[in-house]
Amino acid sequence: MVWDWNGTLLNDNHAVLAAVNEVCAGFGRPGLNWSDWQAAYARPMRVSYEQILQRSLDEEEWARVDKLYHERYDALLHTCELASGTLDVLRACADSGRTQSLLSMWFHGRLTPTIEQYGLTTYFTRVDGLAGDVGGGSKAESLVRHLEAQQLDPASVVLIGDVVDDGLAAQAAGTQCVLVSTGAMTSEALLATGAPVTNSIAEALRLLD
Repeated sequence: MVWDWNGTLLNDNHAVLAAVNEVCAGFGRPGLNWSDWQAAYARPMRVSYEQILQRSLDEEEWARVDKLYHERYDALLHTCELASGTLDVLRACADSGRTQSLLSMWFHGRLTPTIEQYGLTTYFTRVDGLAGDVGGGSKAESLVRHLEAQQLDPASVVLIGDVVDDGLAAQAAGTQCVLVSTGAMTSEALLATGAPVTNSIAEALRLLD
């Protein structure tokens, strides 16, 4: 099983929205509510910001967006909590004999100490985050590399995530997928991928069982 992090195992929606609104303020645009952000959310992330800022972004501006977002997000990270039932779900997966790994499009250098801080490192055979300095791309290639590094047969893997890009990455890599409606996208958008959609990670695990 491959877990996503933000919006799946970590309940960080309030920090995400605050960070998005930091970007809006930096570019002189009105702030958004959560429904606004869900409606705008897309991959690559640059598309989302070009929509909400109502302008095209060059490379320098995109780097500024990324910096504004992550500085605000990092400042609020300590206020985020694990998604409801995370520890119980990870323990149940381990007890069932499933292997678990974690793949996030958040920066690797921030991801790994955060996983350790929450006491989750021992549950995962591998933790991979984004290697670059600017985020916002698709997860598909990262998922392929993540599976290859563990010599896993994609057909035997289930990816649990919270956005359409997780579903598309699973399709591209040949894995199964269950999506949870706890993060940045609505249930309606998730259902359009054709993947099963649940309201929590506990429900996702019950579905697999």
